[in-house]
Amino acid sequence: MRLDSAKDLLEGVTQKKRAIAFRRYHKEVPHRSLDEGWYAGRYPVKAAKMFLFLLEELEANAEYKGLDVDRLRIVHAAAQRGMKTQRVISRAHGRATPYHDTLVHIELMGYEVAE
Repeated sequence: MRLDSAKDLLEGVTQKKRAIAFRRYHKEVPHRSLDEGWYAGRYPVKAAKMFLFLLEELEANAEYKGLDVDRLRIVHAAAQRGMKTQRVISRAHGRATPYHDTLVHIELMGYEVAE
């Protein structure tokens, strides 16, 4: 996907005008009017904001390396499990329960296409 069309898609998701299709885990997901003909979808606003931030970083890195941002295409996107952080939930009578939060590493790769 081109960088500008990916940014337009994610900005539409943050404004709740375009939904992201749920093609795999779509049971009990409400129906939305989607462009690609799929019926189930949601508006992951927080994730869309984070991916917009990552796309802006990808664009800044491409400009720094001297690439043409108008011809930039995303060719690879992957997420790997990161480290776990431990927190504590306070309970009654002075007890506490550990709460583990898993972090995520996201990698994006852009390529300048010749068109």
